[in-house]
Amino acid sequence: MVIIKNAMNSKINKIGVMTSGGDSPGMNAAIRSVVRTCAFHEIECIGIYRGYQGLIEGDFKEMNARSVNNIINKGGTILKSARSQEFRTKEGRESAFAKAREKGLDALVVIGGDGSFTGAMIFSQEFDIPVMGIPGTIDNDIFGTSATLGYDTALNTVVEAIDKIRDTASSHNRLFFVEVMGRDVGHIALNAGVGAGAEEILIPEEDLGKDRLLESLKRSRQSGKSSSIVVVAEGDQTGENVFELKDYVEANLPEYEVRVSVLGHMQRGGSPSCADRVLASRMGVKAVESLLEGKTNYMVGIKDTQMVLCPIDKAVKGKTDIDLELIRVSDIMTT
Repeated sequence: MVIIKNAMNSKINKIGVMTSGGDSPGMNAAIRSVVRTCAFHEIECIGIYRGYQGLIEGDFKEMNARSVNNIINKGGTILKSARSQEFRTKEGRESAFAKAREKGLDALVVIGGDGSFTGAMIFSQEFDIPVMGIPGTIDNDIFGTSATLGYDTALNTVVEAIDKIRDTASSHNRLFFVEVMGRDVGHIALNAGVGAGAEEILIPEEDLGKDRLLESLKRSRQSGKSSSIVVVAEGDQTGENVFELKDYVEANLPEYEVRVSVLGHMQRGGSPSCADRVLASRMGVKAVESLLEGKTNYMVGIKDTQMVLCPIDKAVKGKTDIDLELIRVSDIMTT
């Protein structure tokens, strides 16, 4: 196979890459892909530390293919991440643009979630600088892609944790509520719950209701189950929070000894899975080469195993749908 270099837009000679918002496994693999794709096409790549705040302060580092050795397997982000209130102001964005121009940046690749993409979109509109987004968030809540970086790794982390919790639940005949991330969507809770064999799964998209939850737990008890796992997305509305749910169940089903385990930020850490490493590598290549083709204000996504581009405003404003077929599977599996 013959690969042609530099058969693209000569206006792009230097690309900046940053990570912004919450970290997710696979971000380093995406940085590596962006840097090495730039090297392949013989253009410069500049790493921007601490997201938009680093852009404002000119916290830059020139990167080459060797700069990203041995990072594909690492969680977090070597470029660090930070929230920037200053970038939310016009003055802050003007300072960021001045630093970008001073460094000679012709385009930006932003790895992050919807907040990061909103900043990139506004920045591009105000200063006519090309931008391309790579979705990095474990929640899988970005429209325009069937998977975001870190989602697969987070699922594996959650399933492994639930498997270990189940050992304790079975040993002591306990009911465990396991809270997982998912403030607005229940993708992690639903998929990990099915994968770990949870007795109930509570997600923001479906209001199970306390009464139905009690009935389900009663049926589980009557069927001979001496322990149960209930996976709860943090944005679920069945109770005010997972601890309130615990108190409610104990008050109404005193035969249950209930415990709560909040997995928290452990879901965002750890070495990325093979799927996330491969996805990050593909997304980085697509992002850089799309910029070189003259495209801007898009997010790179994946649909049916193919790399696609989604207008970044749609990625920000659109809503992801929960898998209704998987909800049905979950209901059958909890019989």
